[in-house]
Amino acid sequence: MRTQNMEELFQWTKALCAYAGVDDNFAASFWERIIRRDAILKEYQYFYEHENFLCEYKIEGVSVIDIMIWQIDHFKAELDRDSVMRTNKDYMVLMAFDTFLKMEENPTELLTKMKEQTGTDYPGKF
Repeated sequence: MRTQNMEELFQWTKALCAYAGVDDNFAASFWERIIRRDAILKEYQYFYEHENFLCEYKIEGVSVIDIMIWQIDHFKAELDRDSVMRTNKDYMVLMAFDTFLKMEENPTELLTKMKEQTGTDYPGKF
């Protein structure tokens, strides 16, 4: 799915990356990857338009919000400190979409990490 105004989405992406504190190289790479993935682009566009997650597209049962929740759980130690994962929602959203793109390329590796690196307090919690 393509937004009617890709330039507007591109400008928003640049702003999101700036607010997230990532460099221009990351922003350019992220944009080039996301525009080649129609299903993820649709999810991203929906987030841009509604400030909410569509969660229509899933990779082996995992949506972008599942990734975001995993990242928050995985980085609990960071959340306890004053870190970018705690204080920068733009970074959290951007990293969720970036991880979703990576998951589409290599779902097995990331699914394994999601199962093994839960950030829970003790083994076997889930």
